[in-house]
Amino acid sequence: MVQSVGDILPTAAARFGDKTALITQTRNLTFVQAEELSNRVANGLTAMGIAPGDRVMLFGPNCWEWLVAYYGIMKIGAVVNPINVMLTPDEVRYIVEDAGSRAVIASPDKGQPLLDMKGGALKDVILWGEDLPAGATSFSDFLQRGKPGFSPVVVDGGDLGAICYTSGTTGRPKGAMQSQRSLLLNPAYTALVQSRSSQDIYVSPLPCPHVYGSVVFNANFLCGSTLVLLDRFTEKGMLSAVEEHRATMMDIVPTGYYYLLAYPEFDSYDLSSLTRCTVGGQTLPAAKSIEFLERTGVPILELWGMTELSGAGTSNPALAINKPGTIGPALSGTMARVVDLEEPEREVAAGEPGELMIKGPLVMQGYYGNPDATAETIRADGWMHTGDVVTMDEDGYFTIVDRKKDMILTAGFNVYPAELERVLCMHPAVALAAVCGVDDPAKGEIAKAYVVLKPGTEAERRELADHCRGHLAAYKAPRAIQFVDDVPITASGKIMRRLLVDLDDGSRSVE
Repeated sequence: MVQSVGDILPTAAARFGDKTALITQTRNLTFVQAEELSNRVANGLTAMGIAPGDRVMLFGPNCWEWLVAYYGIMKIGAVVNPINVMLTPDEVRYIVEDAGSRAVIASPDKGQPLLDMKGGALKDVILWGEDLPAGATSFSDFLQRGKPGFSPVVVDGGDLGAICYTSGTTGRPKGAMQSQRSLLLNPAYTALVQSRSSQDIYVSPLPCPHVYGSVVFNANFLCGSTLVLLDRFTEKGMLSAVEEHRATMMDIVPTGYYYLLAYPEFDSYDLSSLTRCTVGGQTLPAAKSIEFLERTGVPILELWGMTELSGAGTSNPALAINKPGTIGPALSGTMARVVDLEEPEREVAAGEPGELMIKGPLVMQGYYGNPDATAETIRADGWMHTGDVVTMDEDGYFTIVDRKKDMILTAGFNVYPAELERVLCMHPAVALAAVCGVDDPAKGEIAKAYVVLKPGTEAERRELADHCRGHLAAYKAPRAIQFVDDVPITASGKIMRRLLVDLDDGSRSVE
């Protein structure tokens, strides 16, 4: 029986044996091979003195080593601390010290900066690869010398399983404490609503350290699916992988679908094996979802989640009504409600914007070492503030309006960037749009759109502004539009609105 994340691979190996579990650029693994390799890691960590409850950081790109290390850490009852591969040494040092990491397992290119951090809680730096710097422990030695058998440490569902740090868009990152129960239930619920099975072949470039990526790989190992794990997203790489492996599912963030649909060679690939696709991380405009369906015949199931929920919190279902432009209803066992932005004790009527609140076993235990931030986010009665403004329809499906913190206040009116981005993406020439507020002496702030056009298309700024006014109230239309080649995104593909200011050419007009 699967009672913890550490039980996932042993159970999968017993059920699916020599079936291919993982395909990567450098190595493919069966379920049995993945199980044995993770056991060797577990034995190596135990021999080093890593004990249940110790924090072990994982720091590296998508690869098979990352995954077997993840399950090895989980099997010994230690706490996984997965971090973004793009973080700087200063950012990594902060997390190491904040989480009290006992050891770090990382790719060799991260070695020397990590070795410079040794001291205090951090005792061991374990690197995969060859030609390692002095002072590092060889991950390869774990795999070569470790025993292939290991009995996972018995843990309770309420035990801490991972500390995952938020992106820190409002200051220092905060470590969301995820229980073993939430880490196990989230991929199980997600797999159920998306009807995943051992017959699926799944392509994903989502970063393993990201909560979205962890739901994907844990769901695959739970279901016995084959995971084609890409080291990064490119249009050609994604489409080629689907075609070559006859994938039945793929998962990328909204920007990935923007790029695919604008890719000149998109229609030349054979995507006929796909049965459904999924998307999360940020909202995907309904127009893009519908365009993908019209060009491929494949529906996109949009979901929504947070690090503070160990992954997804809502999802459109595979075997029931899929509503493009919505994030679906709440997952099984999860309670959700929409409350007034100023009076959170009051629920709002269907169709009225309000803050989405979540309660249930997926909710984090709190922010590590930060009781004040925890109290601000999780109420005494267990309801968690998500910070997302949504509406709910009569069927219980939610539609994201925007993040409360991204709201633009222009001349006293609330303007939500995501709403503007959805409408801009309805224009046939627009591949991608990102909106943020910029200072204005008269209105305080105005909405400025940064627009990437599809290759071979043209559009005038006034044309796009008029397009918006045709679908939105006049006060919501962008007051400035700037054409750009690309927009800043995170490692997981989310648009980084706070960095749009770096692209700003100072224009404040749609003329």
